[in-house]
Amino acid sequence: MSQEEEEEENEPATPIARLMQAPAFNFCIIAVMGFRSTIDLDLFKQELGRSLLRHARFTSVLIVDKSSRDKFSWRRTKVDIENHVFALDLDPNMESPDEFVEHFTSEIMKIPMVDMSARPAWEFHVLNVKTSEANSIVVLKMHHSIGDAVSLMSLLMTCAEKITTNCGGSLPILPSEKRQSTSSYYNTGRMVMKTMFVKVWIAIVMVFNTFTGLMRAFATLAFLKDEKIPINRERGKENSSKRFVHRIVDFDDIKLVKTAMNATVNDVGTGVVQAGLTRYLNIRYGQCCRGQNPTYAQMNNFLPKSLRLTSVVCFNLRPYAIIEDLSDIMEDEKQLRGKWGNKIGGALVPLDIVVEDDPLAYVIRAKAVMDQKKLSFEPQCMPIMSKLFIKLFGIKAASSILNRISLNTTLFLSNVMGPREEITPFGHPLCYIAPIVSGFSQVLFITFQSYANKFIISIAADENLVPNPHQLCDDMLQSLQDMKNYVQNRAL
Repeated sequence: MSQEEEEEENEPATPIARLMQAPAFNFCIIAVMGFRSTIDLDLFKQELGRSLLRHARFTSVLIVDKSSRDKFSWRRTKVDIENHVFALDLDPNMESPDEFVEHFTSEIMKIPMVDMSARPAWEFHVLNVKTSEANSIVVLKMHHSIGDAVSLMSLLMTCAEKITTNCGGSLPILPSEKRQSTSSYYNTGRMVMKTMFVKVWIAIVMVFNTFTGLMRAFATLAFLKDEKIPINRERGKENSSKRFVHRIVDFDDIKLVKTAMNATVNDVGTGVVQAGLTRYLNIRYGQCCRGQNPTYAQMNNFLPKSLRLTSVVCFNLRPYAIIEDLSDIMEDEKQLRGKWGNKIGGALVPLDIVVEDDPLAYVIRAKAVMDQKKLSFEPQCMPIMSKLFIKLFGIKAASSILNRISLNTTLFLSNVMGPREEITPFGHPLCYIAPIVSGFSQVLFITFQSYANKFIISIAADENLVPNPHQLCDDMLQSLQDMKNYVQNRAL
């Protein structure tokens, strides 16, 4: 095969995938999956070969084009599944299995991914140990250039079946967005004029919100940064060791607050993060003992005035809310384009850290800010800005410039939508999935994952600046409980 024919067979990598080859953006998705049964290793590998190894991205290596070191291409290769699935020989009756899984996952996050030109950058670690939440654990690690969390969920659901006896091998049911019909607005001439006025006004608001959002982004690139607080860090300390923890709550609690506030799941999650961080930082500032007086922090405000942190919030830029079935196109690079990959954008969202008497005030503020971001092209502009920087300055310089946003902000928030029913990926019933990202420069990375009747909160925290991430999780859960109680009491 000539060099020209070989290059034609290669699939050019997207600018975002190329950017993630830079050291500052060497991100990996870590997905901790708890299963209801012990993992049958032979069955697990068999199902991987039947499903995952049909996927073009999981059977490709990323190579550097000879013409330019800033250009990368995907090249199909043979995959030996034994080099990607690792089963640890563990004592099933070990002490503190939950702590072991957290420690193992945290250590996996610290290890950089192998050279992506040598073999496809993904691996599974099978832990046949019973925890408080599952009978076995599988940790998936894949390089972020392969795809984002939405792509990962589509992959799991394509490789899965519903746990029902009457539906056989059908695909799982996914959440859908309810869209209100607008036909009634066109019944009369008056409503047509009103609709046109509303559309013009929305366009003006979107232009204004986009402008202010981009100005804040450029200011963050240049000089604007979060003030120093107990969980913040000095600039320049990138990719420090992170500790992984997670909590599972009842999704109905989230839905209860969501319905009461006429909000979205993302609004409630962002409000819970604000409330949890407020509670956590108030304790850190007050340096009081929780065990002796648990209500002390609620009765006193030790926070500095006008304390505000900045979060990078992830937005799914796909034109559809429902993840499509990829089973028929997994092997075709061209058909996967647009449906698989990193189709995400980001927006800078300010989080006010203020002690509130009304726990729902955090959701109200979060909803107001998120509504503003939805009426904005800021999430769409962020990838465009990244591609422009890559084209103008090259991968190395562009990554250094864009990484300043990570260095000047404190946390990253992501909300991943999962199936409404439990599924059986790789031949085993899935109990929960807790995804997180490694390799980032922020102090905190927080992910919300919905799955069946569960809502999983995952946190990756800087070990030096947030030495007790479990307490931060507990504070977030307590904040959600306060919101739930407030809604129920108000309804009475």
